[in-house]
Amino acid sequence: MTSGLNGYGQPVGEALPEWTSRPAPARVELDGIHCRLEPLDPARHAADLYAAYASAPDDRNWTYLPVGPFADAADYRAWAETAAASSDPLHFAVMDHGTGKAVGTLALMRHDPANGVIEVGFVVFSPLLQRTPVSTEAQSLLMAYAFDKLGYRRYEWKCDALNAPSQRAAARLGFTAEGVFRQAVVYRQRNRDTAWYSIIDHEWPLIREAFQAWLAPANFDETGRQRHSLIELREALANTTSGRSNR
Repeated sequence: MTSGLNGYGQPVGEALPEWTSRPAPARVELDGIHCRLEPLDPARHAADLYAAYASAPDDRNWTYLPVGPFADAADYRAWAETAAASSDPLHFAVMDHGTGKAVGTLALMRHDPANGVIEVGFVVFSPLLQRTPVSTEAQSLLMAYAFDKLGYRRYEWKCDALNAPSQRAAARLGFTAEGVFRQAVVYRQRNRDTAWYSIIDHEWPLIREAFQAWLAPANFDETGRQRHSLIELREALANTTSGRSNR
């Protein structure tokens, strides 16, 4: 990280004389190739979302979340009403272009406009969304909104340190692991050590380019299988960039 010396010879962080507070995220729609993110609206989304979540064979997807599972559609609708009224977390429904239905949600939370820091959380992806291009694009759309539209400096991902799938997802999406905060949270009447991840603004252009390459139709064969993984594409781009800088 860039630093300098002050008048006392002490090391200090990079000067940011042009920095100003960023806008808070708004209730916007974000459209992509495979999906669209819409502000959560229980009247439009709750029934589809509950049906999508109910398609799972068991409740394991809720283990590391502070909410759910839900007893029935009315129970989920009641939670969605509360969630939709919140501005932080600001919840979005993921709309699958192929079916026109809501298949999951995610949120921008812990907004810190003064410092340009924001977190993605409450990621609740149904079986209709998991391991599909839609799930990857939904994440990339929200990142692009935070970095490109709002101008944030830091985009965070946090999860239970025992939640291995979430940690693998963070690494796949391009987040850097920063460590574990011990005994950070109590939820579901149990301890949570929290694993922290982030993407910062100067890393975003390469990560964005990798998303674009991965989501391109040419990256999928006739059966819909990826030709190159997101990590492979990101590493190839990093090597290309490094090679140019060394010339």
